[in-house]
Amino acid sequence: MTRLQAIENEALTLEPDERAALAETLLASLDTPEAVEQAWAEEVERRIADIDSGAVQLVPLEDVLAELRAAIK
Repeated sequence: MTRLQAIENEALTLEPDERAALAETLLASLDTPEAVEQAWAEEVERRIADIDSGAVQLVPLEDVLAELRAAIK
């Protein structure tokens, strides 16, 4: 059995919430702060371009809140 297999087997004995926390930690360790920052910068640029091109329409906060309040009544 390889070291990886042993770790996998041990991890699978954890409770679901513990496995989820471990998975989050492992995934986060793959992303460098620079990569995360770059990904956010690209997402911001994409959203700005969508707004500028008219591909999406902004909705005023007051309208969104009014819709939410109406939906939960």
